[in-house]
Amino acid sequence: MAHASSSIPLNRQAMLGIALAALAAIGFSTKAILVKLAYASPVDAVTLLALRMAFSVPFFMAAALWSRSNHTTPLAQRDWMAVLALGLIGYYLSSLLDFSGLQYISAGLERLILFLYPTMVVLLSAAIFKRPIGRREIIALALSYAGIALVFMHDASSNQTGIAWGAGLVFASTLTYSVYLVGAGHTIARIGATRFTAYAMMVASVATLLQFALTHPMSALELPTRVYGLGIAMAIFSTVLPVFMLSTGIRLIGSGHTALVGSIGPVATIYMAHLVLGETISGQQIGGSVLVLAGVLAISVKRGGGVQK
Repeated sequence: MAHASSSIPLNRQAMLGIALAALAAIGFSTKAILVKLAYASPVDAVTLLALRMAFSVPFFMAAALWSRSNHTTPLAQRDWMAVLALGLIGYYLSSLLDFSGLQYISAGLERLILFLYPTMVVLLSAAIFKRPIGRREIIALALSYAGIALVFMHDASSNQTGIAWGAGLVFASTLTYSVYLVGAGHTIARIGATRFTAYAMMVASVATLLQFALTHPMSALELPTRVYGLGIAMAIFSTVLPVFMLSTGIRLIGSGHTALVGSIGPVATIYMAHLVLGETISGQQIGGSVLVLAGVLAISVKRGGGVQK
């Protein structure tokens, strides 16, 4: 009886972790939809990103204060330097490139390119830590990038201008985020996920607001009310809530399982983009999406059914 009852909390924990990971993936996926809706109004990437950060930063300040009260050990100088560098690379620069790219490409293509980050982490780890790339990884990389090529060719056939430039910007965003992931592991292990995320997001927020202040007049904030509404929604539902749901999901079911659940993100984006933005869904897009998902899952899942941590 004791054994049976002890398995119940474990099952509930797994279900909660899966639910949180799924909601986080959908929340992050909604960001592209909200950005595209905002671009229907006269607003640029820097202003829109500044709105997102301005509405997000109070939540992360509160999280930082809460985390500080629960961590009596102060951060060492190397930890502060890591938070500064990784916050600028992973949350500021990556977000700026992503928002800029979304001015030129569809939400579906953007999410698929961003979803390549596990493959980039493999390549970066191989280059930095001299880790060999096996046949399984090579096949996964080929599948993923062939899928992106299919979806890109579909979008390029629409004769929309700037698609190559937009895809390049989002690819650069994915690369900078992958650099952040490779470098963040040791720092997060030392100072804790919540404290690291809160501080790094505050660094990114300050950098974004400073860039806006230096490059835009205050009149740039004279925007339609709908843009402010979308900025608030982006901050709460596509930034703050997903970040903390993701970290809780990782704590409950592990990073590998969380990554697998997160594979619903590109599918959710493509479906929402079709419903909300009227973006088309073709067989070529579906085929490319399947290839990307198959490639990323092949890298994420270990032989024997396990998952990488």
